[in-house]
Amino acid sequence: MRAKLPDKLYYGIGEVAEAFSVNTSLIRFWEKEFEELQPKKNAKGDRKFSKNDITSLELIYHLLKEKGYTIAGAKAYLKTNKKQTLEKMEIISKLEFVKSELIQIKNEL
Repeated sequence: MRAKLPDKLYYGIGEVAEAFSVNTSLIRFWEKEFEELQPKKNAKGDRKFSKNDITSLELIYHLLKEKGYTIAGAKAYLKTNKKQTLEKMEIISKLEFVKSELIQIKNEL
């Protein structure tokens, strides 16, 4: 899953939760469970997620919600296969973009 977020440096937890169609409490829970998620916090304690955090969230979301992994299983998977999975997700993202462009061209013909 690719989160549909505007191009910014940092995103608030509400924006992130809406992009993934989950509650903010789930994002906070995942932050506690997965060391890959380290959003910056301002003086008030508001979380600000960077693009790297969003990429990690996409991977965590994919493993937990789409693949059906448990929290423990996802943690173990990330320790051994994170780099490979990120590469696969990047390739899938590029292919989905090409597919959408081709569909748009087809519709214009």
